Amino acid sequence: MTASAFGPAAEPITIDVWSDVVCPFCYLGDKILQQAIEQFPHGGAVQVRYHSFQLNPGFPAGEAIPADEYLAKSLRMPAAQIAASHAQLASRGAEAGVEFRFDGSFMVNTLDAHRMIHFAKAAGREHDMVDRLFRAEFTDGLNVADHGVLADLAAELGLSRDGAAEALATGAFEDDIRTDLAQARELGISGVPFFVFDGKRAVSGAQPIEMFRKALDLSWQDRAAQPA
Repeated sequence: MTASAFGPAAEPITIDVWSDVVCPFCYLGDKILQQAIEQFPHGGAVQVRYHSFQLNPGFPAGEAIPADEYLAKSLRMPAAQIAASHAQLASRGAEAGVEFRFDGSFMVNTLDAHRMIHFAKAAGREHDMVDRLFRAEFTDGLNVADHGVLADLAAELGLSRDGAAEALATGAFEDDIRTDLAQARELGISGVPFFVFDGKRAVSGAQPIEMFRKALDLSWQDRAAQPA
């Protein structure tokens, strides 16, 4: 089957991604997925759809603490374990083009950050916002729960700052977020990132690029096996 078999009316291969913006593995996994799609001969026939997930939904809204402090106090992770995890992630991130600066990362309630993803989705800028939020959290050291920061990020992407601020003030996209969370529960998703290819195959975690390429290849083969 050649790429020409995917005409304008054909359905793309869909990849549904559940992730949270304070999850470093989600950032890394998204970068690796994008690289796999770029290498995939039929990458133009792939659509990635992002879904909300909260690793820490009970974290108090409006608060922000250094992520390392949260890991040490709330999850009782020893400092040596935190440092080793950061070093491993930083090394893998560098290979994927991600600059992790964990000393500036915050733990926050991410509900409003997910509102901004849905806000950007309405303008066709979903992945741009996902990527910008990850970079804000893990490279720029910004508070991605702060409404002013989030509105500024929207404006940076060419979206309406006033529209973003209104969406945050009014609690917009609540139903969309709740639907995403309900779908995650139905699928039994307890950790992210979680990737579902064409509703058939799942990849959990920031896996090597070969894993994503295999899922793409198998999804394409499934399409080729379908009767015309």
